[in-house]
Amino acid sequence: MKADDKSMAATLLDADVIIRGERGTFDLVAWLESRPNGQSKIAAITVAELWHGIERATGAHRARRERYVRDIVKALPIISYTEATAQEHARLWAALESSGKMIGFYDLIVAATALESGSAVATFNKRHFALVPRLKVIDPYQPA
Repeated sequence: MKADDKSMAATLLDADVIIRGERGTFDLVAWLESRPNGQSKIAAITVAELWHGIERATGAHRARRERYVRDIVKALPIISYTEATAQEHARLWAALESSGKMIGFYDLIVAATALESGSAVATFNKRHFALVPRLKVIDPYQPA
């Protein structure tokens, strides 16, 4: 399903939103509670990004981070990377690359997942995601 096909049914959380929640610089719980139930989701690549952070952490920080990520992953539906997502990813990758406005590889996958699933992206990295045509970008600090 393309973003043009229907109104935005879900919002994918970018890793930076979840990480700011962990660091205490953003009240992720309050923001999620202000959203309609079932609207917030995460892309499978975001799960990988979060687990990468766990793998790099040490000691008590690692254990705390792992608990946090496990809670997030348990609480939010994960949108898989499917063949349809791969096709959207390739299309978007080619378009951005040829325009000279390439974004980070993980952001590209999050954007493709959002477009393919008809979702918006909640992120603090609006500069990158704003380069993606047809993608609705939500700044979590801005009221809905």
